[in-house]
Amino acid sequence: MSELLSTELTAGGIVGANPAGSKKPPAGRSPGQLAWRRFRRDKAGIISGSVVLFFFLVGLGAPLISLLYGKDPNTHYGADRPGLLSDTGIPLKPNGGIDGEFWFGLEPKLGRDVLMQLVYGIRTSLLIALVVVAIVTALGTVIGIAAGYLGGKADYFIGRLIDVLLAIPSTLFYLAFMPVALALFIAPGKEAPAWLRSLSLVLVLSVFGWTRIARLLRGQVLSLREREFVEAARVSGASSRRIILKELLPNLLTPILVVATLDVPAMVTTEAALSYLGVGMVEPTPDWGRMIHDGGDYLMTDITYLTFPGIALIIFVVAFNLLGDSVRDALDPKSHR
Repeated sequence: MSELLSTELTAGGIVGANPAGSKKPPAGRSPGQLAWRRFRRDKAGIISGSVVLFFFLVGLGAPLISLLYGKDPNTHYGADRPGLLSDTGIPLKPNGGIDGEFWFGLEPKLGRDVLMQLVYGIRTSLLIALVVVAIVTALGTVIGIAAGYLGGKADYFIGRLIDVLLAIPSTLFYLAFMPVALALFIAPGKEAPAWLRSLSLVLVLSVFGWTRIARLLRGQVLSLREREFVEAARVSGASSRRIILKELLPNLLTPILVVATLDVPAMVTTEAALSYLGVGMVEPTPDWGRMIHDGGDYLMTDITYLTFPGIALIIFVVAFNLLGDSVRDALDPKSHR
């Protein structure tokens, strides 16, 4: 009787191992896996991330695209070959000279290939923006954590410095100090090479770029340093270095990542604006801002040269901003759209 009862209970699944074919209980997921799962459900995030990835791949693969396409960004095709440009430098074919050979048409006056100018312009903007964001993120993180953790006079002076920098019109500062930054490296009257202009842009943009993330992290650290887990680490004898690296910094990764994601398009537009105003990248370096500036001179005769870099800049900035919002929502499920 006992054996029969044991058999029935086992068959009913009350006693013994799980029946064959039953599903195992779901394993625990890490915060990163949960964030990725939330991000995958966000259609706007997936689409914007794909667009951003496309721009990065185009920028990295510019030499390969040039090789396959058979054109480069510096050759004056229209000036070297008759029948492509008019006497005033306007492409003779409609829509800016778009055809099977020049997919995005020709640049007015010089006759360079617009597609190659656009592709290599992505490299210029992204390179400068990524270097600046890396610098300001690292600098702002260190300064913000130091101000919030140390408090007292250090917090006061750092806070006043941030207030002063935020009160200065950044665009006017860029316009005024770009020539000064170039003068530090090259004698007056000489043309600065492209790498030097890029370095000067990185230095000037980094002066103001760190203030936002520093102020944000300062407030976060002021809140976190009073939490129980920080007090427990302090009572246990942990050093300040260990508290910052092991207790505070892991809790600051989300705001750091979100701000860095949103800073990239901001730096791209700022670099393009400076090139548009003539203090950023200049000829012959391909750059979106310079292309938009030059395209404005031919707005009434050839609008296509202005259209392509303008649309590319808008798409990139909108996609990156949407990606930043999606990353924020994935990392912080309590945030509201």
